[in-house]
Amino acid sequence: MTRVAVLERERCKPDDCGIPCYRFCPEVLNRRYAIKFVEGEKKPVIVEDVCTGCGICIKKCPFGAISIVNLPAELERDCSHRYGVNAFKLYRLPVPQEGTVTGLVGRNGTGKTTALKILSGEIVPNLGDPEQLPDWHAIVRNYRGSILQDYFGRLREKGLKIVHKPQHVDRIPGYLKGKVSDVLGKLGGKKIDRLVELLQLEKIKTRRMSVLSGGELQRLAIAAAASRDADVYIFDEPSSHLDISQRLRAARAIRGLVEDERTVLLAEHDLAMLDYLSDQVCVLYGEPGVYGIVSHVHGVRVGVNIYLDGFVPDENMRFRDEPIRFHVRPPREFAPADAWQLEWPEMRKTFKQFSLAVNAGSAGVGEVVGILGPNGIGKTTFIRLLAGIEEADDNVELAWKGLTVSYKPQYISAKYEGTVGSLFQSIAGSACETEVFANQFLAPLGLTELVDRDIQELSGGELQRVAIVACLAKDSQVYLLDEPSAYLDVEERLAVARAIRRRVEEKHAFAFVVEHDIVAQDFIADRLMIFDGKPGLQGRAGRPMPLRDGMNSFLGQMDMTFRRDPSSGRPRVNKSGSKLDREQKEIGEYYYALASD
Repeated sequence: MTRVAVLERERCKPDDCGIPCYRFCPEVLNRRYAIKFVEGEKKPVIVEDVCTGCGICIKKCPFGAISIVNLPAELERDCSHRYGVNAFKLYRLPVPQEGTVTGLVGRNGTGKTTALKILSGEIVPNLGDPEQLPDWHAIVRNYRGSILQDYFGRLREKGLKIVHKPQHVDRIPGYLKGKVSDVLGKLGGKKIDRLVELLQLEKIKTRRMSVLSGGELQRLAIAAAASRDADVYIFDEPSSHLDISQRLRAARAIRGLVEDERTVLLAEHDLAMLDYLSDQVCVLYGEPGVYGIVSHVHGVRVGVNIYLDGFVPDENMRFRDEPIRFHVRPPREFAPADAWQLEWPEMRKTFKQFSLAVNAGSAGVGEVVGILGPNGIGKTTFIRLLAGIEEADDNVELAWKGLTVSYKPQYISAKYEGTVGSLFQSIAGSACETEVFANQFLAPLGLTELVDRDIQELSGGELQRVAIVACLAKDSQVYLLDEPSAYLDVEERLAVARAIRRRVEEKHAFAFVVEHDIVAQDFIADRLMIFDGKPGLQGRAGRPMPLRDGMNSFLGQMDMTFRRDPSSGRPRVNKSGSKLDREQKEIGEYYYALASD
């Protein structure tokens, strides 16, 4: 048995806690110092070889800064990298192959970005010993007999040209100045011209880098990476900030790279995008922030289903108690006319350069209305009209204006001064301290250990989950959530979907959810509103329609088809031009597979 002990140094505050981890450790009391203090350091060090894994220090730490996990001893020889003493540990690495797209799927904090940085050469793997960096000869020798031996051998000799599209595209304006045309001009060549057209970058050529949106930066970063001549292309979360049409275009740009027998690796949380892009999949599992294990390579369907099942059969390893399952057929439909209690009239909202026309519509009690459409088409404007933040033209008022509305905006800022717990207290009062609140929101969304954290210290994903709970915790009749899956991994997205559905049904409330992830939308929505028009100029909001009709309408516009996986029930993208793709298009069934599937 090997032991992984992690101390989150940012959360460890020995001056404020009286170091109970040290005072109550049985091994320390017996003068076998499993926890010790190094000269010049205020924060303790956990000695994994001495620690017995009793868990007392974990329970005693008031800031939840300690994690200790027991793993099989044989796994230790597969350790690829550790960030430091009592820091995150990664076991194994994905295996890249020429002419193949290898996708990585797993929870945030389990090592996807670390693995990609190692394979890009940005991090030299220390093979689990952070205090002594091995030379490249030792690294190559460690992976002898595998594809990685040749890979690292070529990396050592600088015989590999690698292009890496980073995860955080919002940081790009910090080191790339000027206009988009300046950046594209430096790339040059016919390849970039094709990518500019495919990724629809022509309209932003004259804009300065500092004013680009997240989606525009993402498309530019993908174009810049795909246009370069390289042996290996690495894309970290290429679908972030993109709408479904843009995701499909980005996928085509990335898939085009393997036609020249290039090696492509990517990490992706959108299962539909991962399915469409990948030829093979590696599942990353473990405890976020503590350790991550990279599974062996699997086919796309098998690999994604392994992740959803939470069980790796070839390793006999279970990493989730319950499998994730999707609706095999559409969710319930709301038919009775007397069920509709929430209505809105035809509306218009006009800005200087954009206008939105909204068709009259209605929603039923306990119903979640999903909203689909391209970026810049007016989805957020519609949500803000419902929230009362924006006023429609001609002073059109909503008949249900007196209802209480809870709104989670698209872009979240950490302006609140205080802890997560105090924020929930200000919204839900004493209800946030109950077991029901903990079971319904905190545990499923992984916020139990964050209640004492300061809001301004949270990461993007943590802040998103807190904002979602803050929205749902409010005692309201209408819940409005704008892109709740941003920055979240697959499990978090589906946990959010469950939380929204449960809250709406138990409160007999109404919910409207803007979401670009087709799989998440399928999981949550009862009906869909489809937005179309000319992005940035004019938009049109359709009436809510049944999920199946809405998906067929929207996917028909996107010219893409989905089928159902027979094991998990999840929607899977058909490869363009495949037999199933052609058959479903012929009968106009873009969303659900044929009954024989």
